[in-house]
Amino acid sequence: MVEPKLAELISLRGKTAVVTGAAAGMGAAIARRFAEAGAQLHLLDVDAGGLEQVQEELADQGTTVTGHVIDLVEKAQIDQFWADLDGQTPDILVNNAGIFPFRDFLETDEPFVERVMNINLMAAYWMCQHFARRHLASDKKDGAIVNISSIEAQLPFKEDLAHYTIGKAGVISLTRALSRDYGSKGIRANVVLPGAINTPGTQNARKEILRKPGLLKDGIYFQRRLSLGRWGEADEVARIVLVLASELSSYMNGAIVPVDGGFLSS
Repeated sequence: MVEPKLAELISLRGKTAVVTGAAAGMGAAIARRFAEAGAQLHLLDVDAGGLEQVQEELADQGTTVTGHVIDLVEKAQIDQFWADLDGQTPDILVNNAGIFPFRDFLETDEPFVERVMNINLMAAYWMCQHFARRHLASDKKDGAIVNISSIEAQLPFKEDLAHYTIGKAGVISLTRALSRDYGSKGIRANVVLPGAINTPGTQNARKEILRKPGLLKDGIYFQRRLSLGRWGEADEVARIVLVLASELSSYMNGAIVPVDGGFLSS
């Protein structure tokens, strides 16, 4: 048996990938790496301007990049996206979209929790369902799901984020269930747990901590647990997502992969 070359294993040429939350941060970084690897891209986000900027940036990569302005809170919009694919069967799905608004547990109400859960967990659930259904009805032999969770799902460290924690814990459980149910049918599912990653969202969160002295202790505790001594960049997550989406990880299924600067092991 001739082992494939490294360039062949990491290549996504001839494959189509769907990435949610792709207008900025980790989603945009994932889109850049996937485009570099040769994938055709469907990028989803509610931010039309951000999507347009990412599309323009990737225009010279020699691959097709299509933006879809979608509010993932609405299942009907998710359903319509898949209907609009008109029979296409993507090879890769990355559920990256997520929000983490701070709010005291006792002050949360049903509309607030429902919105957070719909974006952070249920959107991934419905996207995976469509992906699996489409894939099983096709003649494709393999597919890859990469879900983005958080270190918060395994080690809650921040007050006022119970709503976020349970949603991201659900993403881990969803991923492992799918790996069990569909691994033998050719669909691999793995989950990434980012930690301290510089994105527009985390930068806003850090500003909020500075505005609220009571939250400062959380920031100090968090920083001390980073054994690498620094925050990570979005591209450092994107590289691992590329590995999990490619044939480099052909025997990985149901894996939980922290990209956290050592936080969980400290």
